[in-house]
Amino acid sequence: MTDDRAARQGDRTAPRYVPGHGLLAGRTAVITAAAGAGIGGATARRFLEEGARVVIGDAHTRRLRQAEAALAGEFGERAVAAAPCDVTDETQVRALFDKAAEEHGGLDIVVNNAGLGGTAPLTEMTDDQWSGVLDTTLTGTFRCTRAALRSFAATGRGGVIVNNSSVLGWRAQAGQAHYAAAKAGVMALTRCAAVEAAEYGVRVNAVAPSLAMHPHLARVTTPELLAELTAGEAYGRCAEPWEVANAIVFLASDYSSYLTGEVVSVSSRHP
Repeated sequence: MTDDRAARQGDRTAPRYVPGHGLLAGRTAVITAAAGAGIGGATARRFLEEGARVVIGDAHTRRLRQAEAALAGEFGERAVAAAPCDVTDETQVRALFDKAAEEHGGLDIVVNNAGLGGTAPLTEMTDDQWSGVLDTTLTGTFRCTRAALRSFAATGRGGVIVNNSSVLGWRAQAGQAHYAAAKAGVMALTRCAAVEAAEYGVRVNAVAPSLAMHPHLARVTTPELLAELTAGEAYGRCAEPWEVANAIVFLASDYSSYLTGEVVSVSSRHP
């Protein structure tokens, strides 16, 4: 194998972290489920690196406060605010958006990242399992989208919503009927919301990642299943959460000014 070919293959397994370019300078973003090591946390960091102010929400209060302190220590207290937010609770959703208004006079970008997974065959899936995944993943996205559109309509300054869906909204996987149904619903919600939001100058799009590696995924997925899923990826590896966050930055920025109602696959696994 030539050195040049080896270098190219090495790039595929160890992607280069792209520095910020000020794409979101001066904008305020609300990001749900942003306190962990997954896509939400990576998105908060990338937005800050791109010059945005962020208001992060998460249902895990202790982890949220830790994330707020860490990001504020790195990017400055004026750039980061936090509010506990379980997206199944309308009162907490309103409080998160009120926090953005209180801290920054409004918002420009909303990233609906909150979701709940799980694995169960349909014959064994309980109503509570089904409802729990749907309430967090789909209805939670609806609640936050509704709050965002109300805020954007009131200010009249336009805005952007980016929803986190999944390739399972298109593809089938055993044991994932509830999650796949919820993510397909997020795709449909994205398209319908985009049509309604256009009159307010608001764009609504979604990303559909396939497999982004983070500690929680490693804990809840067997090594055998991870190996099987990874083998189906074009690069033979999981995405880094920040690679998905890069796509979210693009959709939140002016570089995607004519995209709305779209679902961008962050993967080779679009059907």
